[in-house]
Amino acid sequence: MPRTRVDAFLKAVPARDREMRPEALARAERQRRRWATQVVVADELARRACVTRGLRTPEEVSPAQVLAVAEADVADLGSIVAAVLAHSPAARALLDELEGEQEIPEAVVRDYYDRNRDRFLTPEALRRGVDPFDEPAPADVLPYERAREGIARELRRTAGHRAFFAWLDQARADVVYAAGHEHPGDPAHPDHEHRH
Repeated sequence: MPRTRVDAFLKAVPARDREMRPEALARAERQRRRWATQVVVADELARRACVTRGLRTPEEVSPAQVLAVAEADVADLGSIVAAVLAHSPAARALLDELEGEQEIPEAVVRDYYDRNRDRFLTPEALRRGVDPFDEPAPADVLPYERAREGIARELRRTAGHRAFFAWLDQARADVVYAAGHEHPGDPAHPDHEHRH
């Protein structure tokens, strides 16, 4: 893959903190290049996966149109995957496909509801300060029938993310990175760091 794709992505995503010592700035820029390489490689792998699966390959997105990455997504997914999903229409299309393939059995949905009753208190019960762990009255808890669809959707979304992570790990297993473009957390290079 040409280095120009990584360079274009780096131009579109400004560095966070330029107010640091020169040696720290150089290290941060090396890490930023490694991070950007991971995003661009994952985008290319997603494009190829879309073609293989017969999915409509989304239009090319200019790196200047990189979407904002929500902090919650970074916390849940890690900065690389969150940036890939923000930047790459192909990755989003693939994630949607993987999510749609997930079958969540009724027993799993019901078990989630039964084990997490605290998440299904009614707004009125919350206003009254009902303790969800002290056997709330049935009227204080949203009935299963009303909660079921949202639970199934959330479990399918979570399973889709797991499938996407598994796909990405497998897809990039054979990728060979040029020196200076390895994963930022790769302990084989002296600047490595792994933060979420």
